[in-house]
Amino acid sequence: MSTTQPQIAIIGGGPAGLTLGALLHKQNIPFTIFELRPEPTEAELSKPSGSLDLHEDSGLAALREAGLYDEFSKRTAECSEDQIVYSMDGEVYWKDDGGLSNRPEISRHALTTLLKTPLPPDSIKWGHKLFAARSITAPHGPTTELDFGPNGKRTVDLVIGADGAWSKIRTLLTDVRPSYSGIQNITLTIRDLSTKHPHLAALVGPGSCTALGLRHGVMSQRAVGDSARIYIFLSVPDVEFPCSSGLAGSSAAAAKRILLNDDALLARWAPAIKDLVSVACDEEASDHPGETVDIKPLYILPIGCSWEHKPGVTVIGDAAHLMGPWAGEGVNLAMRDSLKLAQAIVEAYKAGTEGFSEKLGPFLKQFETEMVEHAKEKAEETRNNGLMMFSDDGAKAFGDFFRSAYEAGQC
Repeated sequence: MSTTQPQIAIIGGGPAGLTLGALLHKQNIPFTIFELRPEPTEAELSKPSGSLDLHEDSGLAALREAGLYDEFSKRTAECSEDQIVYSMDGEVYWKDDGGLSNRPEISRHALTTLLKTPLPPDSIKWGHKLFAARSITAPHGPTTELDFGPNGKRTVDLVIGADGAWSKIRTLLTDVRPSYSGIQNITLTIRDLSTKHPHLAALVGPGSCTALGLRHGVMSQRAVGDSARIYIFLSVPDVEFPCSSGLAGSSAAAAKRILLNDDALLARWAPAIKDLVSVACDEEASDHPGETVDIKPLYILPIGCSWEHKPGVTVIGDAAHLMGPWAGEGVNLAMRDSLKLAQAIVEAYKAGTEGFSEKLGPFLKQFETEMVEHAKEKAEETRNNGLMMFSDDGAKAFGDFFRSAYEAGQC
């Protein structure tokens, strides 16, 4: 391996990995992204997906630095910044048109397309599962051996774990693993909402809608093709709840019966909200006959999770600070991490690529220290928002949250 051209590997082709790749590519710094999934087709990326609100000092800042902001602005029409908050009884606790918000929404698929489009095709190795990673010592400094099984092994000077909650790269730095958050999530999709179900389109509005009660939540986001993504969040202490409730392995039709006939779940909710869930289950069953309902436990890392710096290895995004979605910070922190790490790598490059690992060391250590502190602040905000939303009177608390923000001129 050349001692003058550093080998940089990014494990994971989600928002964190792709953003970092876009930023390094703009600076003509070579890298390779290794992604477990096969390359998504254009048809797959045109399907409805969840919406992400990008923040000025993180996600949007990274896009500006990568020269992608103008193109991003063309892709933000699917979900507005409108907000509606309902109680489980159907009472409107808050409604706004997003007038004070400066957090434009983009679908996950649209963001993936945006970030990967400028990258050289050979810079992303799709279908590469990382089986193992180990640190080794080379004559020119510490390196990491990456084992991709049938796709062979690679030895790199810098490996960045952008490989999510169950990161294999994180295991090189710490033994800390994610723990169950106490929340289960079911995701459903309604297509052609306005034409097929106009009463539900009016219920959820053109942006985001949240109904809260009994420590549960029914939420929606508008998506591509006049669709809506429906998220059902269930507060249950048992991580094995999908099995004990019968939801695991069940069809959407079976899930509908379980959810809407259990007083501890959604049976006591307002007819309009139950109708939303019912239709979402029916549409999901129609669109994907024979498939099981998508229910997953949400996991988190300890707030302030840190590790002893190790040369040539770091993690970003969910691999570094996995948290719930209750402040919209996950993708923004991931993209901010990518921005700050790219700046650190550029600074090391300016000093010359000979002895790159040694030159990068101080910049990488400073990056990690700042990332951990910033993520800790956002994780605390996320935790507090979750405690508010899934409290005994979550709808009122969440409505009051928006009311206070608007009164202060901030949202």
